[in-house]
Parts: sequence; structure tokens; C-alpha cells
Amino acid sequence: MSTQRNVAVIVGSLRKESFNRKMAQALMGLAPEHLHCAIQEIGDLPMYNQDLETASPPAAWQSFRDAIRGADALLFVTPEYNRSLPGGLKNAIDVGSRPIGHSVWSGRPGGVISVTSGMLGALAGNQALRQALTGVNVPTLPHPEIYVGQAATLFDAAGKLTSDSTRELLQKYMNAYVHWIERNAKA
Repeated sequence: MSTQRNVAVIVGSLRKESFNRKMAQALMGLAPEHLHCAIQEIGDLPMYNQDLETASPPAAWQSFRDAIRGADALLFVTPEYNRSLPGGLKNAIDVGSRPIGHSVWSGRPGGVISVTSGMLGALAGNQALRQALTGVNVPTLPHPEIYVGQAATLFDAAGKLTSDSTRELLQKYMNAYVHWIERNAKA
């Protein structure tokens, strides 16, 4: 029997009908029963400003930090904005990494999948996110790397994944991700 694990799923796109959110939902549906996956929203986080890092930081920061602290692992699903990661996602990483010495990210195993309606699968955004996660000590699954392009063709009107080949690819990824969590999660 596998250990129950909580996975914080963080979607880099803030758009309500984003392909990244739809992909995150598809991934969550492929997770084994012992992984409890929940999306942690980032859209309402105030921009990080050290002046607000007082004994009473913004409530949204504290709630987000508590949610990440309660996670055994992290799964990021992100688009690419201007050859990098979205600003809202970078802000969430900054919020969680502070105050210095109290990062909620450190040591939690992570996975990164990038999704775009374009051809290249948000490759640069994926790599930029991986670089940022290295800076906050998130051991990130190195392989398989998943870059999903042409996302507009993969979902039906209800937001369900319709591509069997993409589903198979995502299942292989989730299988590898489960092993990565077990190798790297804190006891």
C-alpha cells in the first residue's frame, strides 16, 4: 500500500478557461488514489513586497503558504509568457520563498508540465520555471519532460481531454512523478 500524499497543483495561467487549468484537471484525474491533488490558486496573491512582510503579512500570503506547507509534493502546469514563466506564477514562488529562512517550497518534490496553443509546447516557460524552482530548492522531476503544444485541439467543449495519445503520455508522466515523490518526499 502506498503512502497517502498531498499534492499542491499550481496552474501558471490565471485565465478561467485556460488550457493549463484543463490540463491540470486531466492530470489530477490520472493520479493514483493515494495522491490527493488540489489546485492552489495564485491569482489573488498580492505582489510580493518585503515592506508587507510583518508579523501580520497579507492573509492571502499566509493562506497560500499554509497550503503549500501542507503539501508533500508540487505539480506545476504553466504556459509561457515572453519566453519565460508568467508573472503571477513567479509572484507565487516569491511569496512562498519568504521570509528568508522560512521558504515553504524547500525540499518538496516537484513536477513541471508546460502547455500552450502554439507549436513549441511552452519550452522556454518550462525551463524558466525549472530554473526558478532550483533557486527555492524544489527537486524537480528531470525526465520525462512534457511540453504540450496545440492545446486548443486536445479538449472538448466541456474541457475534457479528448486525445488518447496525450492521455497516454500524461499517464506515463504521472507514473514517473509518483516514483519521484516517493524517492524525494519528506518522511
